[in-house]
Amino acid sequence: MRFFNTAGPVDPADHYTIPPLARLADEDLLSLIGQKKYFILHAPRQTGKTS
Repeated sequence: MRFFNTAGPVDPADHYTIPPLARLADEDLLSLIGQKKYFILHAPRQTGKTS
């Protein structure tokens, strides 16, 4: 049985996951950046959002 992980490393065999790059196409993201639009990255702590 899988469940949502809220801390620590994610193991796709044990935890629900969503492929991050499948949610938004690269050209859409680059377009938002080029237009200086706001967008939000939602991810657990210490997963490299700032980088």
